[in-house]
Amino acid sequence: MSGKDRIAVFPSRAAMTLMKARLKGAQKGHSLLKKKADALMLRFRQILAKIIETKMLMGDVMKEASFSLAEATYSAGDFSLGVLQNVDKAQTKVKSRKDNVAGVSLPIFECVSEGADTFMLTGLSRGGQQVAHCKELFGKAVTLLVELASLQTSFITLDEVIKITNRRVNAIEHVIIPRIERTISYITTELDEREREEFYRLKKIQEKKKKMRDENEAEKARLQALGQRKEARNLLDQDDPDLLF
Repeated sequence: MSGKDRIAVFPSRAAMTLMKARLKGAQKGHSLLKKKADALMLRFRQILAKIIETKMLMGDVMKEASFSLAEATYSAGDFSLGVLQNVDKAQTKVKSRKDNVAGVSLPIFECVSEGADTFMLTGLSRGGQQVAHCKELFGKAVTLLVELASLQTSFITLDEVIKITNRRVNAIEHVIIPRIERTISYITTELDEREREEFYRLKKIQEKKKKMRDENEAEKARLQALGQRKEARNLLDQDDPDLLF
């Protein structure tokens, strides 16, 4: 096992405990990121289906609005100048808010109508019904456009976040966790080797002590057999000659 395949640590019990804690944290993080990726993918598919539906509806609404504009122009004449002159401020405004999906903030755009209708008298002389119908259809088209813009923005944001989350999940699953596991295996192997060496060392020491004890007993037995073992002499029993001063 090369050093690049594992984390450079000194094999010890403390390192083993640390690596096991890191492995547990990596597995928990992988599980949480996997759940986050699944939740984001579910919302991503829902938004994709809604985008397709909104685009199809948008095509029909724009077709009806264009046809209604042609009818209103035919009935009331060119009323674009009158509409432009009556415009003081925007009646339809776009407001944004945030939607939280698994920790990801998605922008949501909404149409809000403010103020009085400045085009109430448009087409009063002729073609009023066609102008009102045209206004209603184009208002619906604007609402759909804002909704589609909101969906497209959320779609792009989710796409980027899903890519990042999947990269993190793959990195933890295929790089970090296997590297920690290889490190734990290395530490386990080294600790087992140390235990075998210690056991062999103790065994050799015991064998050497046993050998020395057997040799001593054999030597004692040999000396006893030859009668060469002497009793310890008592100093009080010795007869020392008198000293004359």
